[in-house]
Amino acid sequence: MIDETRQRRKRTRNKIIRDFIFIVISIGIIGVALLTGWIASLNLPDFDNFENRDISNSTKIYDRTGKIVLYNIHDNVRRTEIPFEEMSPYIRQATVSIEDSHFYEHNGFRPTSFIRAMLANIQSGGFSQGGSTINQQVIKNALLTRDKKISRKIKEIILSIKLDAQLPKDTILQIYLNESPYGGTLYGVEEASLSYFDKHAKDVTIAEAAYLAALPQSPTYFSPYGKNRAALDKRKNLVLQKMNELGYITEAEKIAAQNEVVYFDHDVSNSGKALHFVMYVREYLEQKYGE
Repeated sequence: MIDETRQRRKRTRNKIIRDFIFIVISIGIIGVALLTGWIASLNLPDFDNFENRDISNSTKIYDRTGKIVLYNIHDNVRRTEIPFEEMSPYIRQATVSIEDSHFYEHNGFRPTSFIRAMLANIQSGGFSQGGSTINQQVIKNALLTRDKKISRKIKEIILSIKLDAQLPKDTILQIYLNESPYGGTLYGVEEASLSYFDKHAKDVTIAEAAYLAALPQSPTYFSPYGKNRAALDKRKNLVLQKMNELGYITEAEKIAAQNEVVYFDHDVSNSGKALHFVMYVREYLEQKYGE
């Protein structure tokens, strides 16, 4: 009698467990179906001819030597697009180290980074962590708004995976380095290198490259001319540490770059030189090509 009661209870318990598992699986299937339908209904931006989209660049007037910039004409954007080969390897390595250390391994999206950032945001009650790959940042800068919405994040992930399948990694990194913000109206590593260090992006030192890689996360906060220079130096050293951990630089190179005193050019205004000549050139260009 006791054995029959135990068996009946066992059968009842097993039935409850089976029913519970069935309900959970059913809810999961329905949830996945609804999520898939919602994703399919999202209005994604046009991805065709991504590389050929229109990008604003500055127009510069040089002196006869071709080295001194007399004037930099821009519309709230100072950008000079350059090919991948004209970007210092240090800039590429520093950027990958701090922004997306698994850039050359993932397919455009890293679920582990996304989940870790999501948990950190839940704990902080805000959006302090992004968890975005370089692909995602390229998509966000080029095709999407900066609204902090779930739908925008889903679009970003889908397009990032698509971008990775369509373009080589080096091309994606080139786009990122040509379009990232580096403070004020500065966009792209070439314009940032010229403005901050008075040299081309291909000529920067390891320490200078680390500073450039440190800026895009928060260009205003980390501005070398602001009150948070100590925070910028700390982040620069973090970049160098990660470059060392990933094998891009040796321990000796890391220590030397951390101790290197880097001077930022404070003449980043657009006041110009030889203004009478500049105005003549501008009038000539407007007459020939239109304003």
